[in-house]
Amino acid sequence: MPTITLPARCDRAATTALLPEFVAAMGNEDLEIDASQTTLVGYAMLQLLASAKNSFARLRITPSEALRDAAQLTGLEIHLFDEVA
Repeated sequence: MPTITLPARCDRAATTALLPEFVAAMGNEDLEIDASQTTLVGYAMLQLLASAKNSFARLRITPSEALRDAAQLTGLEIHLFDEVA
């Protein structure tokens, strides 16, 4: 299963830089995203993660507290994570 590791700062620039990795992983049914070290999450990254969730049959996201908080604030927590805190 391919893994994409998100940086600490997931702003628009980071999202743009990571987009080719997400596109390259598209041939797989599974994808793991390691966001455990993420401290700042912007709307562009949340949009990319929501899109990835719709594109991969099995997507597993290991979230940081910052990602969980951002997802909860935007109503995406139940969509992005298998286990809602």
